[in-house]
Amino acid sequence: MQKKLILLLVQLLLCSVIVTAQTKPNIILIIVDDLGHSDLASYGNKSVRTPNIDSLGIKGARFTQAYVTSPICAPSRMGIITGRYQQRFGAEFMLYDKFDPSVKKQITRHLLSVKKKPAGIASLKPDLFLDRSVYVTDLPESEITIAEMLKQNGYTTGYVGKWNLTSSPNVFPDMHGYDQAYYFDGALSRYVDDPVDTSLYINMHLPWAFSEIPAWAPRHGSTAIKEGRTIVKDPGYLTFSLADKGIDFIERNKTKPFFLTLSFNAPHDPFQVPKKYYNNVKTETDSVRRVYSGMIEALDDAVGSVLKKLEQEGLTDNCLIFFTSDNGGATYTRATDNAPLRGGKATHFDGGILVPFLMKYPNGLKARQAYNQPVSSLDIYSTIAAVSGAALAADRVYDGVNLLPYFTNDSLLPHQDFFWRSGYSKAFRRGDWKLYVNEKNKITYLFNLAEDLEEKHDLSPKRPDKLKELQDALKDWEKKNSVPPLWPSAADVLIEVNGKWFRFPS
Repeated sequence: MQKKLILLLVQLLLCSVIVTAQTKPNIILIIVDDLGHSDLASYGNKSVRTPNIDSLGIKGARFTQAYVTSPICAPSRMGIITGRYQQRFGAEFMLYDKFDPSVKKQITRHLLSVKKKPAGIASLKPDLFLDRSVYVTDLPESEITIAEMLKQNGYTTGYVGKWNLTSSPNVFPDMHGYDQAYYFDGALSRYVDDPVDTSLYINMHLPWAFSEIPAWAPRHGSTAIKEGRTIVKDPGYLTFSLADKGIDFIERNKTKPFFLTLSFNAPHDPFQVPKKYYNNVKTETDSVRRVYSGMIEALDDAVGSVLKKLEQEGLTDNCLIFFTSDNGGATYTRATDNAPLRGGKATHFDGGILVPFLMKYPNGLKARQAYNQPVSSLDIYSTIAAVSGAALAADRVYDGVNLLPYFTNDSLLPHQDFFWRSGYSKAFRRGDWKLYVNEKNKITYLFNLAEDLEEKHDLSPKRPDKLKELQDALKDWEKKNSVPPLWPSAADVLIEVNGKWFRFPS
């Protein structure tokens, strides 16, 4: 009798394990590149059609105040993938991309030549910007990525797209928890490699942008496409190629819990777009903005193809999907302005750090369309951990929260404080109040975001009490929660914001 009881208990336990494994949600994290807060139709852009991306917010949640932890790519992505402020592990500056030696000289000449133009370099350290041999600019091995956390919880993991988390030639996504990967290492890559069929694609050069030369360099080093650890030739339009690889990953893993990070480089420059999408944009007369809008519509179709695959396989209801940009729109391209927000990429004004952020999870989140409390990209990690049943590591601090409980009570704030630091450029938000500090420009601003979304009115002379409160809070946070950067910034970017020049260490 006792043996039968034990066998029965074992059978019940096995059934429980099987059910748990079968009901674990699939998880897709979509990260896009330099997409501004107002660049989607659902966020007010009247020049583009983005029904597929917007559907995530219509059927789930669209966040109106979603912050990333940095206004530039790599540090922001390190925060997302670890669930921790990147200042906790010394990764607040860009990585040092690896370029072909012939391209390095062109980059140096170009950067120095544009420093007095609308977007340029205030100062340059060529040995650091172009050569990563002095420092190791990688996500530290001690950090636990979402993929590593989920692998320990029975998930198959895949990475597709822009990596930008490591730059060492002997470090690969599989060393940070990803079973399968199709990607490029660096901050950017061509959408269509040479030779470009101009009957199918339009190239739009941006000679005023400091990224012009590296953006158009032939794929090599950091910009080369890899599958696993092998360099491969991608013959298509990269946005669509990445979607196809994501769909292939879903097809191969549809019978088991999977986690896919789908990291599109659109709409980051270089500005390349299929003519079909350029022609589809009817309301934009400026050619640069028209190419940019076409790239966003192509991105929307790419996302749509992935969503269609989930629907075809019956995976939609039990799939948690996040969609976010890594930072605000790049105003220096002249393709976007993040209006009504001030500034953009490479600034700590809200135009650089407030991004479109959407979440869909039919089995766990009732469609509510808009969520208006401030949230952080760091919340992605903690929400995924909670939904998947994975345990957060006990030996470190996580800075995000599980967002799901907050949807049932709008009076609760997921966060009271938000912190940003890139060397001498810093910001701190508490409630509706935001402090902006630029030590290089010798500027300190205080804004009330509830009354001044555009950050036009500096209230520091009128509210010295609130200014001191936020200054003290910023200093306290830096003292207790950050470490010195593991590598220095390679260049000071010079960005024009509302007619005034601001410097930013990248």
